[in-house]
Amino acid sequence: MSHPTPHPRLAWLRRHIRTGRGVAFGTTVLAVALLLVALVLPDQPDHLTPKAFVRLPAEGILLAALLLALPARMRRAGAVAGGVLIGLLVLLKCLDLGFYSVLYRPFDLVLDWGLLGSAADYLRETSGRTGELATIAGVVLLAVAVLGLITGATVRLTTLMVRHRARSVRGTLALGTAWVTCVVLGLHSAGQPVAATLDADLLGDRAHQVRASLADARIFRRQAAVDAFAHTPADRLLTGLRGKDVLFTFVESYGRSAIEDPAMAPRIDAVLKESTASLKAAGFQARSGWLRSPVTGGGSWLAHSTFLSGLWISNQQRFRSLTSSDRTTLTGSFRRTGAWRSVGVVPGVLVAWPEGRFFGLDHIYDGHHLGYHGPDFGWSQVPDQFTLETFRREEFGKAGRGPLMAEIILTSSHYPWAPVPRMTDWAKLGDGSVFQQIRREGKSQEEVWKSPESVRAEYRASIEYSLHSLVGFLQRYGDRNTVLVFLGDHQPVPTVTANSPRKDVPVTIVAHDPTVLDRISGWGWTEGLKPAPDAPVWPMDAFRDRFLTAYGPQPGR
Repeated sequence: MSHPTPHPRLAWLRRHIRTGRGVAFGTTVLAVALLLVALVLPDQPDHLTPKAFVRLPAEGILLAALLLALPARMRRAGAVAGGVLIGLLVLLKCLDLGFYSVLYRPFDLVLDWGLLGSAADYLRETSGRTGELATIAGVVLLAVAVLGLITGATVRLTTLMVRHRARSVRGTLALGTAWVTCVVLGLHSAGQPVAATLDADLLGDRAHQVRASLADARIFRRQAAVDAFAHTPADRLLTGLRGKDVLFTFVESYGRSAIEDPAMAPRIDAVLKESTASLKAAGFQARSGWLRSPVTGGGSWLAHSTFLSGLWISNQQRFRSLTSSDRTTLTGSFRRTGAWRSVGVVPGVLVAWPEGRFFGLDHIYDGHHLGYHGPDFGWSQVPDQFTLETFRREEFGKAGRGPLMAEIILTSSHYPWAPVPRMTDWAKLGDGSVFQQIRREGKSQEEVWKSPESVRAEYRASIEYSLHSLVGFLQRYGDRNTVLVFLGDHQPVPTVTANSPRKDVPVTIVAHDPTVLDRISGWGWTEGLKPAPDAPVWPMDAFRDRFLTAYGPQPGR
């Protein structure tokens, strides 16, 4: 018995219906997956594991129940609002992931917007204006896509739930019962509770953070009103250092991990021991301790201003308030005496820097005025050795000059440590062209960041280079009247520190004249360039007052 051949249009229609059903089913599965990922997405990189997504989100279950309960005329608006809120929370969690990766803390909704501008500046300096604009455009498009896709997914699933209302109600009740059961039994997966309330917890934490951040300006004004040295006569400031050249030098990202992490400590320890011995042979002695920085991973200017002002500058709002005030800074105190010429050597500054006057600097050598014509090394525009040699040529080595106070920023150990410069003959530095070959032989960022072990190795090499540059400068050009204070500004990024919560950085004072170190004999610091593990740890904002006190008029003198 023969079967009739189906009409071509009927066969096409059947195929079209099957295809449409397949597309609809696939779209629904993608919508469910997208919402699940959005609701359970962690906000910290070390929680970003496959098991983190095997959880029941309370927010999703409650949203489903709410949308089913809403009147029909309000349901679509509720779905759109819910989708937008989830999308915004996803964007906030993405910001948190970025901030935890670099600064080891979440994004501050009140105080951190200015740091996004700093991130754009970093992109421009490392990738050029085109790279900066392309990245910003990509981020904006991605943010719009996230909001659109999550909102669309929420609306689609709401429509399906209403269409199959009875089954949706039973499914929502079953999921709610499962969530409560997981809570009662305390079920966990990979150390995280299976019954998740991640977004609710995130909103609660942010509400507390916003209240604290809004109150921060008032708290800071109260703290800044107290200044023990605001009215100290100029002739009573820094009397113990008169006639000395005092160099305050920040070594980028030189943190406690460089000295104590097993992967880096042996090499850094060898450099510090060798340098201590070579300086001792040249007549120099050193004492070292620890300071707790207000930041970690980045935000060097906040650490610099904390160290120099004696105030805890942990965010951009505080920094702006400080630099618009008349606060007495450590560097400004030298200028106030009239006994020193004060200079700043800041190779990382490539734009106008009006803050330099606030910090009491008579003259500033920024990245455009160091006479460097060699290649950059990642973010660092000028190798540390060349920075120090320029300071010698322009200021330190001039005949017949008076005492100098200098703030010097060394940037070669700045993220991303690719490539890292190496030491060369001081006499052959010239205009910096000698670094071209060193740059070509260095590793690319892609090579360095292929593994955490490689990142730590190059970070360690950059710290070695910075220490060799600084100690080499002191050996070559220092004399009896040279006093060097050098310290790290903050710990490096969590990839290097293995997420260590410590914010300590080493600080060292080196001097040829023994009376300089005699004045800090009561500080409990360690002899040499390496602070002992149990050496005192001071908050960085305590240094200004301790230093000015130690080197001011002494009883009986």
